[in-house]
Amino acid sequence: MISGLLLILQLGTPVYDRVILGGHVMDPSTNLDAVRNIGLLGGRIAVITTHAIRGRDTVDARGLVVAPGFIDLHAHGQTPETYRFYALDGVTTALELELGTADVAAWYRERGAELINYGVSIGHIKVRMAVLHDSGTVMPVSDGAYRAASPAQIAEIAQRIEMGLREGAVDIGAGFPYTPAATRDELLALFRVAGKMKTPIHVHVRPGVSGLKEALALADETLAPLHVVHINSAGLAETPVMLAMIRAARARGHDVTTEAYPYDAGMTEIQSATIQDVYKNAPDERFAELEWPPTGERLTRESFIRYSRTGGPVVIHTNTEQMVTAAISSPLTIIASDAYWQNGTGHPRTTGTFARVLGRYVREAHSLSLMDAIRKMTLMPAQRLEARVPAMGQKGRLRVGADADITIVDPATVVDRSTYREPSLSPVGIQHVIVNGVSVVADCRAVEGVAPGREVRAPR
Repeated sequence: MISGLLLILQLGTPVYDRVILGGHVMDPSTNLDAVRNIGLLGGRIAVITTHAIRGRDTVDARGLVVAPGFIDLHAHGQTPETYRFYALDGVTTALELELGTADVAAWYRERGAELINYGVSIGHIKVRMAVLHDSGTVMPVSDGAYRAASPAQIAEIAQRIEMGLREGAVDIGAGFPYTPAATRDELLALFRVAGKMKTPIHVHVRPGVSGLKEALALADETLAPLHVVHINSAGLAETPVMLAMIRAARARGHDVTTEAYPYDAGMTEIQSATIQDVYKNAPDERFAELEWPPTGERLTRESFIRYSRTGGPVVIHTNTEQMVTAAISSPLTIIASDAYWQNGTGHPRTTGTFARVLGRYVREAHSLSLMDAIRKMTLMPAQRLEARVPAMGQKGRLRVGADADITIVDPATVVDRSTYREPSLSPVGIQHVIVNGVSVVADCRAVEGVAPGREVRAPR
């Protein structure tokens, strides 16, 4: 790439693969916040300049914000359909780091060139399902959730987790509410692998302050880097207290990060332990917290039992906008979607998370600045992973030599459109998205017939 650039400069005819002209370039790694032209060559950023440049293809970015491509650490759907959803929301890298997989090598073999970049964790939930022969598909519903592992099984779980890391998993994923029978000894074994391998462990903690205390204690004992997923849905009314706990842990030198998504309702599989254990014996009035997406109905005990037999995603209305704002605006939080899509339906965060933050929390509510929002979507997630995955040091930044993963946004119009009844609606205002130098979204439409996305994977 460099030699090619030198050659065209020597010839006096610098022509880049693509140029982005006249955009308001915002790079959180350098705090660049000015109008610039950008030239792309060989899938990387070759020049950022005030001078005129030429390219074989031109993107007119006048009046638009040019940002690093958004990096989503928490995207459960990893299919061509969901990659298209993510791209339309400005995402250039989508990673499945909570649920993960039990077979890292096979997961990557199933994918090749995709629309956007992708990666996966070695997941405690999935490994536990395999070792305990759980009958579930997406989530554990039998022994993987409800049977304590023997010492030999704990050793096998830890061994498989370590093997997954050696196969290049991005990090370790875990979800304590989905595996309630996992003992502290089992969780400690999991965290010991993370500490030994210096690998972040991406954890859905048990609800509230007590759940965060448990995870922080495990990380403290093992020196494991800890990432707490969706602090707003884990914390609910206790979100500000939990953010303060993470801030205090960081001040003591602990490697702890967290994330949030901009919605006051969550979603998960109705058959999962985290739903069944809370609602099967709940008072009748609590079932109205649950919404069945295909019909929009709020559940009753009777309909909860009926839908629990068939399975499927359920919306959980338990949070408040005040707690969401507290999480989104905190300087501690990365923006991550927790995208959920299953059999043609899912949560609107799958299609609208990043546009919603930019439109509703930056432009309308002024809960955070545009630069801070971009930092939470780009640089912060890249930095969380780059010690484990050095290639992430070339993402989340607009600088010469970095990967040409770029999102171009109209700050005056960007906003989400998807709802719980219509979750597949794409946002407006995400004008162009470029992955490894190739346009995947142009004029708010997905580009057909391109697949520049590559695997994000730790060195093996």
